[in-house]
Amino acid sequence: MQTLTHPLISPALGTERRITSFHYGPRGGAKAYIQSSLHADELPGMLVTALLRRKLAALEAAGKLRGEIVVVPVPNPIGLSQHVFGDHLGRFELGSMQNFNRNFYDLAALVLPRIEGRLTSDAQRNLAAVRAAMRDALGEQAPHTELESQRLALQKLSYDADIVLDLHCDSDAAMHLYTNPELWDDVEPLARYLDAQASLLALNSIGNPFDEIHSFCWSELRSRYGDRFPIPNGSISVTVELRSERDVSYELAEQDAQAIVEYLTTRDIIDGTPAPLPPLAYPATPLAGVDPLVAPTPGVLVFRTPVGAWIEAGQAVADIVDPLTDHVVTLKSSVSGVLYARQIVRFATAGMEVARIAGATPFRTGSLLSA
Repeated sequence: MQTLTHPLISPALGTERRITSFHYGPRGGAKAYIQSSLHADELPGMLVTALLRRKLAALEAAGKLRGEIVVVPVPNPIGLSQHVFGDHLGRFELGSMQNFNRNFYDLAALVLPRIEGRLTSDAQRNLAAVRAAMRDALGEQAPHTELESQRLALQKLSYDADIVLDLHCDSDAAMHLYTNPELWDDVEPLARYLDAQASLLALNSIGNPFDEIHSFCWSELRSRYGDRFPIPNGSISVTVELRSERDVSYELAEQDAQAIVEYLTTRDIIDGTPAPLPPLAYPATPLAGVDPLVAPTPGVLVFRTPVGAWIEAGQAVADIVDPLTDHVVTLKSSVSGVLYARQIVRFATAGMEVARIAGATPFRTGSLLSA
């Protein structure tokens, strides 16, 4: 195992933050990249990577690693340090109010101007050529802020990974994941091992989140050049939502870390026989089919159904109770599907998104993610 440090631009005199990456297994072949808690207050992933690193160290010592596995347990030291009056605010940078999981460098935009003349009839040569173009383009970027340098450092670590797992969690949620629809066949075993209750598919949800910038580039290249040159899926990238903010336990972390080991074994990055595939809880659905329930009025939020429950269209999901007037507004789902995420707070403000149900029919357009 090799440990590397990646200093960030110092935002003020006398301060400096850095990212630490842990590299297991031999370089030069297949590569997996795994990071946790890019939203720094989403902590289940940090415990998962701690247990995963123990497993990888043992596998490396036993000679079981066929490829390189890079683990970044703390990809967001900026957000990890943001505590205001005792509350941890790790989703947005306080200085710019930018979401830590948005606005990564658009690899497609960087690669397209320089790749056409390098493409051939050989898919593997094209894979190498595109990654070389990514490397060169990222090497030319000159970040001006600490946040920009953090994004660039993470992309330099991950752009050439065959598998990218970005571990998050939601406010109050069942296990679920997000990925590119073109990758679903490759991602489905991971959904099975993790027992994902919802698998949400989108080619481009808008905003350049971390997992999408890896897969979208390859999809965009295929749409431009696929009729002339074979373009493979160069990165199987997935956002894994490890249930709820409060779901930090050794039992769940052990289960999730082992699920990742089993998945990497199916991808031949770890030598061995993977565990039999469990059943898939529910079929994958489009992110554009999600019904985000929004509170039309303020009040006490009372949920009628737990996360992970199947909801029928028209079913009551939550009440908003006005304690001054005793008026009750009931929120009902417009779709049938799994209630995979909901707010952990219990007072709704007008316009607040309070829950999400994974419907099977796309109907939304534009930006598909929450802020």
